Amino acid sequence: MPRPSDNFAGLLEEFASYLELERGRSPHTQRAYLGDLRSLFDFAGERAPGAGVRALTLPVLRAWLAAQAGAGVARTTLARRTSAVKTFTAWAVRKGLLDTDPATRLQMPKARRTLPSVLRQDQALAAMAAAKSGAQEGDPLALRDRLIVELLYATGIRVSELCGLDIDDVDLSRRLLRVLGKGDKERTVPFGEPAEDAVRAWLADGRPAVVTRESGAALLLGARGRRLDARQARTVVHQTMTAVNGAPDMGPHGLRHSAATHLLEGGADLRIVQELLGHSTLATTQLYTHVTVARLRAVHDQAHPRA
Repeated sequence: MPRPSDNFAGLLEEFASYLELERGRSPHTQRAYLGDLRSLFDFAGERAPGAGVRALTLPVLRAWLAAQAGAGVARTTLARRTSAVKTFTAWAVRKGLLDTDPATRLQMPKARRTLPSVLRQDQALAAMAAAKSGAQEGDPLALRDRLIVELLYATGIRVSELCGLDIDDVDLSRRLLRVLGKGDKERTVPFGEPAEDAVRAWLADGRPAVVTRESGAALLLGARGRRLDARQARTVVHQTMTAVNGAPDMGPHGLRHSAATHLLEGGADLRIVQELLGHSTLATTQLYTHVTVARLRAVHDQAHPRA
C-alpha cells in the first residue's frame, strides 16, 4: 500500500523547482524542506485519506508540530519545519491548490540561541601552524588541507561557499575572494598573506598532482580529482583541531564563529563583519557581540580580585 506522501511526488517535484528557481534556496534547504513535507503529508493523509492538499488544515498543522515537539525534536528543527510548511502553503494558495493559507496563524517556534564555541586567538594561530607543518612534507592533500583551514579562518566564509569556489574566484594580486552565498548573493571577501601563501602553494604543487578531467574549474579538489565535498572539509578541520592543546572540537562553522569573534575583538565594525560573513540581517551578526562579552566576563571573573 503506498504511503500518503507518494501521492504528492509530482507536487513536491514542482515545489522543489520553485524553491530553487524562484526562492534561490540551497540544495541542502531543498532536501530539508522536502523531507519535512513528506512527513507532514504522511501525517495529514492518515487523518484525512484522499483529501490531498486540502488535508492541510490549521489543526492538522498544529497537531503535526505538537507531535514533533513531543518526540523531542529540537526547537531549531521545529522552526525550520514551520518555515517549510509556511513556504509550501503560501505557494499552494498562489497555485490555486488551496483557497486560503492555513499556516498564516501558525507561530514560528523561537529557537534558543546558544553561544557558539570559539577558539582563543592563540589556539587559532596554533591550528594554522599545525596545518602548515603538515603541508611542509609536500603531500598534495596536506597542501589542500592547509588551504582549507587558512581560508575558513581568514575569511569566515561558510563551508559550502568554500567548496563552491572556482580558481577564477580568487584574486591573488588583491587578496580577494568572490563568494556566492545564500540566495545566490555574491560578495567580496579579503584575506591575508598566510592564506595567499597557502593558495599559491596549492595551485603550484598540490592541485596539479590530483587534477583530472572531472575537476573543472574547482579550486579545491578531493583525492580523486572531483570538487571538494563539504564532509571532507569538515573532517579536515576536526582533525586539525585535535593537534591543538585545549581547543574545543569544532568543524568549519566553528572557524567561522572564531573569525567573526576575533574581528570584533580586534575592533572591527559590526556592519563590516556582517558584510564579510554574508549575513542578511545585523541581528545574526550581533550574536558575536554576546560571545565577546561572555569571554570578557569570564576573564574578569577569573582575574579580578573583586569579581
